Amino acid sequence: MREQLEQLKNSSLQAVAAATSVEALQEIRINLLGRKGELTALMKGLGSLDAAERPAVGQLVNAVRDEIEAALGSALEKAQESVITARLQTERIDTSLPGRRARKGTKHPVSLVIEEICSIFAGLGFAVAEGPEIEHDWYNFEALNFPPEHPARDMQDTFFVENNLLLRTHTSPVQIRTMLKQKPPVRIIAPGTVYRCDSDATHSPMFHQIEGLMVDSSVTFGDLKGILTVFTNQLFGQKTGVRLRPSYFPFTEPSAEVDIACVICGGKGCRVCKNSGWLEILGAGMVDPEVYRHVQYDAENISGFAFGMGIERIAMLKYGISDMRLLFENDVRFLQQF
Repeated sequence: MREQLEQLKNSSLQAVAAATSVEALQEIRINLLGRKGELTALMKGLGSLDAAERPAVGQLVNAVRDEIEAALGSALEKAQESVITARLQTERIDTSLPGRRARKGTKHPVSLVIEEICSIFAGLGFAVAEGPEIEHDWYNFEALNFPPEHPARDMQDTFFVENNLLLRTHTSPVQIRTMLKQKPPVRIIAPGTVYRCDSDATHSPMFHQIEGLMVDSSVTFGDLKGILTVFTNQLFGQKTGVRLRPSYFPFTEPSAEVDIACVICGGKGCRVCKNSGWLEILGAGMVDPEVYRHVQYDAENISGFAFGMGIERIAMLKYGISDMRLLFENDVRFLQQF
């Protein structure tokens, strides 16, 4: 076996020295060191030797293999360099051409608006709370003063999963879950995805909301208007006008729709605001005492307000987007603008 190894080493080194291409060297490697290679076959024959001879022959096999691998490695490196040199001599490379830049992604406009709104309310002392998107009917409707068969449920037609489980229609259930876990004072905002059976240029069956809740011993409607005025002025500009109109929500009393002066025409009247000079952005009101009873709060000694807004609508107004469906089509040409 020693003679076979010596002959194999000499013939292999000669073959490596004579090879002139990467392909020829790779073929030599396979023929020698592959699973069915000559050197591999000799290594498998070590088991037939006497136990006293195996260590010395094994060392010789390893030495031959290392020498062949070193020769192959050096020859492959030289062959690859010669290939590159030949290409440089025959191919013209214009080094003045700019490289192809990797296209970087950007944050989605909905994410940008959520982050900005959360930042504004964090500065006002509100914490962020979250809850499940598959919600129980009690948290989504009954605890918020939507009794079974009440016509107010028609305003929030939703997708039922099974029995009393449904895809939440607003993030108000997060307010209920928070109040059940925490006694006043409470000051939270609840961003998240919500679902309703609605789809057109200004509505989507899946959209995003941020709702807010503040409960303490002496919260007034004036506090609600003050906080929402600060919020809208920071989001749309300090000179943005704000007004509140009477409205109805089952879980607040009194309730109000909050409008801002049209960001397109500055309140002068245009097609976007239907020549009214105002744009509705959110709903709000003082929490109905019936809601407090569902969460075991003392309605006689506390008060609070709640508000909610659709993020897509805010994004459309803030960035001048005309069709809500653009926010969900993932068109790179549209998203690159943000």
